[in-house]
Amino acid sequence: MRNVSGQADVVIVGGGIVGTSAAFFLRQRGVGVILLERFLVGQQASGTNFGNVRRQGRYLRQLPLANRSRAIWGRIPELTGADVEFMPVGHVRFLWADEQLAVVEKYQRDAAEYGLELHILGRNAIRERFPFIGPEAVAGSWSPHDGHANPRLVAPAFARAARRDGATIVENCEVLSIDRTGEDFTVATASGDYRAPIVLIAGGAWGGGFAAAMGEPVPLDVAGPQMGVTEPLPYFVHPVVGVSTKVPGEVAYLRQIPRGNIIFGGIARRNAALDEQRAKYDPAGVQAQFRQILRLVPALKHARLIRTWSGVEGYMADDLPVMGRSAKIPGLFYAFGFCGHGFQIGPGVGDVMAELIATGATTTPMEDFRIDRFGGSVPVRAHAP
Repeated sequence: MRNVSGQADVVIVGGGIVGTSAAFFLRQRGVGVILLERFLVGQQASGTNFGNVRRQGRYLRQLPLANRSRAIWGRIPELTGADVEFMPVGHVRFLWADEQLAVVEKYQRDAAEYGLELHILGRNAIRERFPFIGPEAVAGSWSPHDGHANPRLVAPAFARAARRDGATIVENCEVLSIDRTGEDFTVATASGDYRAPIVLIAGGAWGGGFAAAMGEPVPLDVAGPQMGVTEPLPYFVHPVVGVSTKVPGEVAYLRQIPRGNIIFGGIARRNAALDEQRAKYDPAGVQAQFRQILRLVPALKHARLIRTWSGVEGYMADDLPVMGRSAKIPGLFYAFGFCGHGFQIGPGVGDVMAELIATGATTTPMEDFRIDRFGGSVPVRAHAP
């Protein structure tokens, strides 16, 4: 008979920003939690992403969740006792083509119905407000209340706060299987079993494998975005910067931290394999990244690159995450597949999942993210402008 290492009201599989914030908010609601993480908390996509805390450009019906999460971002020091370097410096998306202007103007009108404030700035206005921008930009969409944070700090902050409040956090603990045994689930690991009547799978790119094992496969691909950071420079790029484009080869984004380093990413994602447990940076892609970054900020022409990296992320076929109840198994919940844009909504997802698990309902719309939405077909991606 296998050793039972722990029992709680909920077992969470996965210790990224979603899993750790869910553990924290469950403890805030008085629910007993054990969190199991195969590596260290925040080591995978939650700690290797760009750090963009943006609502602009999101799928419109995800904005209620993004708004809920934005309110939490402003309270993280109060909630966790930690500074995660959240800076609400705003987010601007520049346009390279005049024909894209009608797209972002429509998004501005539609997003306003969800409470998102956006300002469309013309050619002269963007240069007055953002003098660093290159000559090709024709306009910009400005979101004044978005910003950025340090991804290395957020999941560990929520994990420490959850542990402080009574959660059990177990790192370097790979989950081997999840089985329903009577009224409880048995979550098997190499060091022993964990039991609970409720399981939340928040395993990031590994979430698809767990869902398939539970009889609910989803169309999830694994890939790694490519990012880099420059030497410290004089601080002159205050907002988070991106591009509104329909051309994949033009996708680029960057931010500057107070120390002066420019963090950037964009262009192509590199294929990744779950069994390798990491994604490798593609040196051949860095020149394409540089070309797009210099279109945005020509002053970076002589900046020296000091580090590159990637991380393992899960991308759903329709570019939307899986969140909510299992369609087949009572007591089983999912929150994974955030398609490279889960950092901003992460704390909100943790809060929503905690609310759903603790009360049986949530005040934030979740219908679009249910696991059974695919129905055996490959959906159209939910692209934002």
